[in-house]
Amino acid sequence: MKRILLLYSAGLLLATVVGCSSTGKRAAAPAQFLDLTANSTTLKATNQLNPDWLRPGNAPFILGPGDRVEIEVLSATNSRATTAVGPDGKIYYYLLPGIDVWGLTLAETHDLLQKELGKYITDPQLTVTLREVASKHVWLLGRLSRPGVYPMAAPMSLLEAIAMAGGTVSSAGTQLSLQELADLRHSFVMRQGQFLPVDFSRLLREGDTSQNIYLQPDDFVYVPSASAQQVYVMGAVRSPRSVPYTDGMTLVSAMASATGAATVDWFVPGNYGVMADAYLSHVAIVRGSLSEPQMSVVDYGAIIKGKARDVLLEPGDIVYVPNAPYATLKRYLNTIVGTFITTVAANEGTYAGGGTTGIGTSVSVGR
Repeated sequence: MKRILLLYSAGLLLATVVGCSSTGKRAAAPAQFLDLTANSTTLKATNQLNPDWLRPGNAPFILGPGDRVEIEVLSATNSRATTAVGPDGKIYYYLLPGIDVWGLTLAETHDLLQKELGKYITDPQLTVTLREVASKHVWLLGRLSRPGVYPMAAPMSLLEAIAMAGGTVSSAGTQLSLQELADLRHSFVMRQGQFLPVDFSRLLREGDTSQNIYLQPDDFVYVPSASAQQVYVMGAVRSPRSVPYTDGMTLVSAMASATGAATVDWFVPGNYGVMADAYLSHVAIVRGSLSEPQMSVVDYGAIIKGKARDVLLEPGDIVYVPNAPYATLKRYLNTIVGTFITTVAANEGTYAGGGTTGIGTSVSVGR
């Protein structure tokens, strides 16, 4: 992640918003997401894209269940046939019994078939051609014209994948640009459960090809809607979820909306939505793009006890309640972003697969 700005004070590593007096009603204060680049205590971290991600790779295609190949023996008439790799990884052709080709390249499959056919035909010469891919896919979901799960037969860049999914959606018969309809700050690519910090704004608005990574099979690309104004409450709360943003929303009101909690009795075990082991003195607010997030850590326990002022939130903020102290701010931030990404991917994957409920938590990012 590029240029992560994190606020913390010595010892406690907190950016607590403190009230001006100890009595009377305390007004909400904006979270202190300040640029402290000149301050030696500011923590910066850079998470650049792996250069290997920007190369297409030269690994040959590997066959798997569902792939269809066309086979033809050149010396035999009417021998051309298309057959699918079965769930057992085998293909059935001509006089051959089931031949296991799962995990083989086309060249290896050709040689194996030629060898096996040689038991029945003298010096067989054959061709093997890939006709349909069903074993390798990429997930392209969200505010795209044709979201879905697409086969991946060859190396494909992120821009090529977005174009394949139609790029932009239509509204009232008018073709609108992707950035007008998409929340690029919260768009992401996930690979094998890991977040790839692609900056969608730089890629799609500025044409920065340094962000145009090549996708791999089973990569998950999600482009949420920009029209949804939400705050996301996650972590050690009983009902993690997205909360519709309203003008003047504060940390306390967002927590109450997400968990059904009142602003009192939060420390009664089992009551009002927080988990018994919630670590309220280190509640994090993450703001900005997922590729360049900013994080403030506030003492929520002090806020609800009236010892500190409430914090104003912004649309798209992620509120995270930990159940233990963090080791480092960088690791804490990575945990929050990772939890957000995997939760959204799980929920959206369920919807794409025909499910009706989210997995684990229900945090939908502007569907």
